[in-house]
Amino acid sequence: MGSPKKNENKGFFAAMTSGFSMFGSAMSSRSVDGLPPSNEGVEVINPEGGKEDAEEEAQKGRWKDEERDSYWKMMQKYIGSDITSMVTLPVVIFEPMTMLQKMAEILEYSHLLDQADECEDPYVRLVYASSWAISVYFAFQRTWKPFNPILGETYEMANYGGISFLSEQVSHHPPMSAGHAENEHFTYDIVSKLKTKLLGNSVDVYPVGRTRVTLKKAGVVLDLVPPPTKIHNLIFGRTWVDSPGEMIMTNLTTGDKVVLYFQPCGWFGSGRYEVDGYVYSAAEEPKIMMTGKWNEKMSYQPCDAEGEPLPGTELKEVWHLADVPKNDKFQYTHFAHKINSFDTAPAKLLASDSRLRPDRYALEQGDLSKAGAEKHSLEERQRAEKRTREAKGQKFTPRWFDLTDEITSTPWGDIEVYQYNGKYTEHRDTAGSSTSASNETDLKSIEFNPWQYGNISTE
Repeated sequence: MGSPKKNENKGFFAAMTSGFSMFGSAMSSRSVDGLPPSNEGVEVINPEGGKEDAEEEAQKGRWKDEERDSYWKMMQKYIGSDITSMVTLPVVIFEPMTMLQKMAEILEYSHLLDQADECEDPYVRLVYASSWAISVYFAFQRTWKPFNPILGETYEMANYGGISFLSEQVSHHPPMSAGHAENEHFTYDIVSKLKTKLLGNSVDVYPVGRTRVTLKKAGVVLDLVPPPTKIHNLIFGRTWVDSPGEMIMTNLTTGDKVVLYFQPCGWFGSGRYEVDGYVYSAAEEPKIMMTGKWNEKMSYQPCDAEGEPLPGTELKEVWHLADVPKNDKFQYTHFAHKINSFDTAPAKLLASDSRLRPDRYALEQGDLSKAGAEKHSLEERQRAEKRTREAKGQKFTPRWFDLTDEITSTPWGDIEVYQYNGKYTEHRDTAGSSTSASNETDLKSIEFNPWQYGNISTE
C-alpha cells in the first residue's frame, strides 16, 4: 500500500502527484551566481517565481547585509550537520514562543478529535483525525524560530475549551520535549526530538518523535508520522517553509490508516500547499479520498477500489482555516496569542513556565537588545547548572514525564519514549511548591526558574 504518488496507474490524484513531484525536483537545483565570491553557489528559491528570479530574491529577507554575510560565513562550516542545538542564533530571527508552547498549537482545532471520537464510521473517523493533524501546518509555516527550552522548563495551558495541556523539556542533549493533553474525548501524547541537516541556505527538519492519540469513546489508539519539513532561504532571500512528503496516521487498534501526500512547491508556486491521499482499510483497500490545501481547507469523498469517487457522492468539507489576524508581526493565529497569554495559565503557575522567560517576554515587547541579553544569561546559567550537577555526580530527571523502556523507530531515527506520569494533576490540586496568583500582574511577577522542579539524584 502507498500514497497516490506511489500508485501512479490508478487513483484520482495520480497524474497531478507525478507532475508536481517533477516540479519540486527541478526547483531544488537553482543557485545564485550574482553574490559576493564567498557566497557563490548559494541556493535561493522564490516560491512564487522561476529560476530567473533567484538573484533578485537573494537580496530580500529580514537580515541586514552585514549580518547576513557574517552568519553565512559562520554557517558554511556546519553544512551537512545537525544544527538543532549547535549554533547560537540572534534573536532577530526568533518569535516570542518556545518549542514547548509550539507543541500546543496542534490543539487549535481539537474539536476535530472530538468529532472523530463521536463518529461511528471508522474511515470517516480517520478523516476527522487526520484533518486535525493537517490543520497545524498553517501555523508551522511561520518562518520565525521558537526559543529552545531550558532543561526542566514547562508550559501549561489550563482547561482551555475543556482541554488541559502540559509539556516539559525532558532532555537538553539531545533536545527532547514531551507533552500531554486531555479532555473528555481524547488524550494526546507526544515526544519530540527534532533532527536537522543544514544544506547551506536551507535546512531539512526531520520530525523524530512519537505522537499518539487515544479516542476514549471509540476505544482506539492512533499513531501519527508527519512528513519532513524544508526551510528555504535561511539567510539569503525571504524565508519560507515547505513540507513535501507523506503523512501517515494509523489506527493501531484496527489496522486502518490514512496516507496523505503533501505536494512539493513547484515553479511559480505550482502544487504549493496541496494535500491529497486516501483512507485505507486494514486490507489496504482505499475507502475515502481526501484533498485540499493545508493552509485553507480539507475535504473528503467516498471512493471505489480504484480510488475513484463513488457515483452519487460529492466532496464534503471537513475543516477550514479560521479567521487569522491581519498583518500580525509574527504571523500568529488568534490561538497562538492565547497560548502566550496568561489568560490560559493556571492560577498555580509553575515558575518553570515558558510564559515567564524574560527573553521571550522582552521579544514580545519588541526589545530585541534585552531579549538577546536575557537569552544569553539563561543559556549561561543552564551551562553553570550542568557543571554543578556533573561536579556533584548528580543526574537530572524530569518531574512530570517518566522515561519508559519503549524505543520507537521513525524513518529518521529512533527515539526514547517519555510518558506523562500524572503527578502534575496531584501537584496542581494541592498548594505544594506551586505559586498561586490572583491576576495577570501577579503571574508576571513570578521569577522564571526551570531548575526548581526537576528531580536531582546522585548517579
